[in-house]
Amino acid sequence: MLTTLVYRDHRLAALNPPLDALPGLRAQPGAMLWIDLSAPTPEETSAILEQLFGLHPVVIEDCTTDSPFPKIDAFDDYLHLVMHAVDYSKTDKFTTTDLDLILGKNFLVTFHRQPLRLVQQVLDRYSRGGHGAPPVRGPDRFAHTLLDQLVEAYKPALNELRQDLETIEEAILGHAAPKELFPQVIALRKDLATLRQIVRPQRAVAAEIAAGKPGFIRPSILPYLRDLAEDFTRIESQAAGWGDQLILSVRVYLNKSSHEANEGIKVLTALTAATMPTFLIGGWYGMNFTRMPELAPPASYPLAALAALAFTAVLLVWLRRKRWI
Repeated sequence: MLTTLVYRDHRLAALNPPLDALPGLRAQPGAMLWIDLSAPTPEETSAILEQLFGLHPVVIEDCTTDSPFPKIDAFDDYLHLVMHAVDYSKTDKFTTTDLDLILGKNFLVTFHRQPLRLVQQVLDRYSRGGHGAPPVRGPDRFAHTLLDQLVEAYKPALNELRQDLETIEEAILGHAAPKELFPQVIALRKDLATLRQIVRPQRAVAAEIAAGKPGFIRPSILPYLRDLAEDFTRIESQAAGWGDQLILSVRVYLNKSSHEANEGIKVLTALTAATMPTFLIGGWYGMNFTRMPELAPPASYPLAALAALAFTAVLLVWLRRKRWI
C-alpha cells in the first residue's frame, strides 16, 4: 500500500497523488513529500526506491530484508535509519518489526513490510490538513513524530513485562512448584534480553542523530531527539533493572527452597535421634542370648520400657533447647 502526503509552503497540499505525478512534485520548489510504503508490492518498491529516488542498492536490500539490528547510514543526499517498532498484530506478547526511514532535504520515505499502527496514526494526524493543522517545516518533523510514537508503542510491552515480573515474585513468595515457575522465569528473561538487544542500538542511533552529525536535522528538532535518546536509555535501564530483579527473585526462591529442605532434614534428624534410645534398648533385649540376668526380675519389661521413655524424653528436651524441633 502506497500513501503519499504532499506539503507545500509547510501545509498539506495533496494526498495520494498519482504515481506518475511524484517526479514532478518532488522537483517543485518548496514542495515536501512523505511517502509511506506499507507491505508494498515489488512494483511499488521499485517505482519509489529505485526509479523515483535512486537509492543505493544496500539501502533497498536493507528495506526489503530483515535487519537484525537498528542502524544509521548517511549518504550524500539522504539519511537511512533502520529502527525496530513493536508489533502487536501477532500472538506473541513482544515482537518487533523493521521500520526503515529514508530522510532527505525535502522528503521522507518510510518502508515497513507489514502494517504498523504507529505509522498509520501519524499518517492520519498529518493527512487531515486544514487551517487548524500545525505547519510542517521539514521532513525531520515527520521523522521525529514517528520515532516518538515508536517509543510510546513500547509502553504496553513494558507494562506486560512488569506484570509478568510481579506475577513471578508473588509466586516465589507463595508456594509455586518449580515446574510451573521456571518456564515463566526463562520466558521473561528471554523477553528482557530481547528488549535490551533491540533498544540499545536504537538509543545509539537516536543519540547520533541528536548530535546533528548527519546534517539532515534542523537545530530546532535536536532537543526533541535528545529527549528521544533519553527515553531509549530509560527503557534500556528499566529492562536491565528488571533483569537483575528477576535474578534476585530466583536466588531468593532457591535460598527459600534450600532453607525449607534444611528445616525438613533437621526435623527428620531430630526425630531419628529421639527414637534412638528405644531402638537401642529394644535391639539389646531382642538378641538371642542363652542367659540374660536382667530379664530374671519380674519387672524387667516395665523397667526397659520406662528406661526407653526416659531417655527419649531427655533427648526431646535437649533437641527443643537446641531449637531443632
